[in-house]
Amino acid sequence: MRDDTRPPRLRIRIVFGEDEMIGPGKAELLERIARCGSIAGAGREMGMSYKRAWELVGTLNAMFRAPLVESTRGGPGGGGAALTEAGREVLRLYRAFEEEAARAGASQLAALEARLRAIPDGK
Repeated sequence: MRDDTRPPRLRIRIVFGEDEMIGPGKAELLERIARCGSIAGAGREMGMSYKRAWELVGTLNAMFRAPLVESTRGGPGGGGAALTEAGREVLRLYRAFEEEAARAGASQLAALEARLRAIPDGK
């Protein structure tokens, strides 16, 4: 068993096509947009450039039948962004899939973890 006390975790990426996927990064971006009300602010919190955050939102909006994020232009009152109903549903489905996969694979994950070699002094 390893010395690290953090439990193992799954990082699931669902690939629909060559350039169409959703994974932990895009899900986190959606969550932060919902909380911050801003694509730029969500990207900043994640240490992501403004351009990269907008590119990911563009990819997500193009992947699904309905856009996941709606934005308003800046100006005197400032701009903003929010998840659409479709965005909230896609995020909910992705997080539910993660939870279900973790529950279903818990015994296999524990068996894999039990086979890890201990690393002295965290090296």
